[in-house]
Amino acid sequence: MATAAKKHTDQAELFSASTAKEIQAILWKAADKLRGSIDAAQYKEFVLGLIFLKYVSDAFEERRAELANELAEDGISDDRLADFLEDRDEYTGAHVFWVPETARWSWIAANAKSQGVGKLLDEAMDTVMRENAALTGVLPKIFNRDNVDQKRLAELVDLISDARFGGTEDKPAQDVLGEVYEYFLGNFARAEGKRGGEFYTPRSVVQLIVEILEPYEGRVYDPACGSGGMFVQASKFIEAHRGRGHKADIAVYGQELNERTWRLGKMNLAIHGIDGNLASRWGDTFADDRHPDLKADFVMANPPFNIKDWARDEGDPRWRFGVPPRNNANYAWLQHMVSKLGERGTAGIVLANGSTSSQSSGEGEIRQAMVEADMVACMVALPPQLFRTTAIPACLWFLSKDKSPQGAKRLDDRRDEILFIDASKMGEMADRTERILTEADLGKIAATYHAWRGTASAREEELTYEDEPGFCFSADLAKVREHGYVLTPGRYVGAIEAEEEDAEAVAAKIATLTEELYGLFAKSAELEKTVREQLGRVDV
Repeated sequence: MATAAKKHTDQAELFSASTAKEIQAILWKAADKLRGSIDAAQYKEFVLGLIFLKYVSDAFEERRAELANELAEDGISDDRLADFLEDRDEYTGAHVFWVPETARWSWIAANAKSQGVGKLLDEAMDTVMRENAALTGVLPKIFNRDNVDQKRLAELVDLISDARFGGTEDKPAQDVLGEVYEYFLGNFARAEGKRGGEFYTPRSVVQLIVEILEPYEGRVYDPACGSGGMFVQASKFIEAHRGRGHKADIAVYGQELNERTWRLGKMNLAIHGIDGNLASRWGDTFADDRHPDLKADFVMANPPFNIKDWARDEGDPRWRFGVPPRNNANYAWLQHMVSKLGERGTAGIVLANGSTSSQSSGEGEIRQAMVEADMVACMVALPPQLFRTTAIPACLWFLSKDKSPQGAKRLDDRRDEILFIDASKMGEMADRTERILTEADLGKIAATYHAWRGTASAREEELTYEDEPGFCFSADLAKVREHGYVLTPGRYVGAIEAEEEDAEAVAAKIATLTEELYGLFAKSAELEKTVREQLGRVDV
């Protein structure tokens, strides 16, 4: 009875929920009940697979309703209507997955009690994959196993059925479900700690890369694509600036090493309506490049930091600037991405801060060669605690194959120059352990880069670039040589001028430090007293 009462409570909360965030929180709370009965490594596949099946079913039903209205307006009789509504081409032609009747969410929910929910879900996943080649091998079939609590699974199916995922005038159903999927991905990354970084990059970091690169059209590539967050953000960027109809202006290419993460990425792209090429299967980017002939206009990536065990081949033609060391793949990632850039391609890469200054095992020489080849456009130092999954400080490398004005683009000539931005003090704490870059932070960093490069967006906003002490500095190659090709932004931007620091803020800092000092004195006195008492030499 208690379980039934709790189920009705969850449903009542869901019906009263008025925002997408409330729906997300309730579904996460309900899904979390299954955690103990499912292998931890499969849990996110399990839950996200359910959300994905609900998405493809909802998209199918929406298309079906549209088709029924279109046919009714054309005067199609009721006896012929059923045949038209089951015409596969009417769905696939509208970029909607074909979902046979027994795989539709409404059918599963109606028959779950009589036929077994786990069995029906596994069969539905298998059917959807069989009927849609793009999803072959992608969806999980793990719902009918002995270790899955079927009663709780049925409750979760009921809750997902009741969730108001339907579209509104300003937000289609696809977007609502896409946000739920992203919310769950983020929560899984937080729950898994360090391993969560394998499939998830914090949204504000992804957003910054996209805002700087501005991938409006062309080929976009991510060699360590995780769950596809870079592609999703690029699609949102295009939609925000040019409208929903222009999302198809980019062609997406990605590769992922981990099989389960590859599946998550395929589902994520599909749920956001992105027709991406993540290759026919997962694979190691260094040992088995799945896009060997690709030349991309934009490369965006957050590869794993400082990996020691990687497929190193000294004769690989990608090592144009030098063979990366065996014990660290940072410069292998950088050179792989350079090899994928088209004639005027640009790249944004997240790497550990150590990559800006390391001199070990030839990394300094590789960095020098990249600088002298004029490959580096901009370096951004990021603030701490952006990545909940790692304590390693991070930075952004922005590479460019062509820093000339580029003819009709009328960019500023930045050949033999590098822009350094120190954003290490930016951001605000979202909670006790995680920092995010605010919209104002993102805007300032992106605007600084665009003003420096003289892009169309900078001209529209009449932005002009100026060095700002403590924040940004444009260095010529002579200056970089003086610093031994170390690319740490703090070396170049200098310190904020003293008069710029608010007097009240300084006074507050002094007061805080004084209070902390008195606290230390008090603790020291207490410790000394304790020691004396233990030694039997207490002063009276």
